[in-house]
Amino acid sequence: MHFSDGQVPAEYRRYIGWKSAVVLATAGLLVGALITGISVGAAGIPIPDVARSLAGLEVPRRIDAIVWNIRLPQALTAIVGGAGLAVAGAVMQSILRNPLGSPFTLGISHAAAFGAALSVMFLGGGIMTSTSADAVNITNPYLTTASAFLFSLIGAGVIIMVARLRGATPEVMVLTGVALGALFTAGTMFLQYFADDVQLAAMVFWTFGDTSRASWSELGVISAVTLVCCVWFLANAWNYNAIDAGDETARGLGVRVERVRVTGMLLASLVTAVTIAFLGIIGFVGLVVPHMARRIIGSDHRFLLPATILGGGLLLLASDTAARLLLAPHLLPVSVLTAFMGAPVFIWLIIRGQRA
Repeated sequence: MHFSDGQVPAEYRRYIGWKSAVVLATAGLLVGALITGISVGAAGIPIPDVARSLAGLEVPRRIDAIVWNIRLPQALTAIVGGAGLAVAGAVMQSILRNPLGSPFTLGISHAAAFGAALSVMFLGGGIMTSTSADAVNITNPYLTTASAFLFSLIGAGVIIMVARLRGATPEVMVLTGVALGALFTAGTMFLQYFADDVQLAAMVFWTFGDTSRASWSELGVISAVTLVCCVWFLANAWNYNAIDAGDETARGLGVRVERVRVTGMLLASLVTAVTIAFLGIIGFVGLVVPHMARRIIGSDHRFLLPATILGGGLLLLASDTAARLLLAPHLLPVSVLTAFMGAPVFIWLIIRGQRA
């Protein structure tokens, strides 16, 4: 079919405009969810007061304390953690060409959790306490993150080797991830076996993903790592599009496939490691959000990655807000909700893959 010179640019502008509108709409929903998440809770705060507090205007001291010391850091942690896990899942699905790829399903989250637990238990990375405020006080977050990153690299390295085997299918890679998850879960249980009662209680509680345990300083570390990795992922959006078309096609377009694949896995593992080290295991966000975004906005990574980043933050923030409200005034770990939500989606993806 022949198009005139003016027709193709107009269609392309509509293509770009629609996808950009979806990304902007997701960003708007995220802002609305942030203000709502700060407003609701055991102590309700009117939205105008939340806006005044965030703007630095005069509000009662109690409201300022709740907003700035409790709810805002928790909400921002949910946004950053969800964004990091979601974009890590999207990149893994692309570079491995595996629709079931994510830090959780491929066992990388469990590997990072084992590394963090090892640091906290034996390397002096944290003090194990069991209080109403915190299960773990991280005294050396950099050592904990480095240990989590090291073990997540081990898991990612195994996945990369399996992906390079001839005839490796998504099912084989997922089964490898299940095996890795079981292995590192067993390692964590081994550490728990030698812990005393207080350490064991704190250790089990720590493995539940919970955004409320992050302070402003920890949020800064997570945000810095997630921002750097997201910038790199967005800069390589064209490369991921080429890899989706096949390795040979990507090489023909000048993409250094192995370098892009290894770097992507390393950075995705880093984001996962930092998030797990501070927040615990939060499953299925990296699996569910990329598929939701892909069904709405398509597979063009120039738009899929921004939508996934915003959608991951929105999903985890909404889940965290719901978790705070379900059993108020008690706090339900957000990982419980993401697991209830993600497991049916995971099963549906497997069934759809078998029918394809």
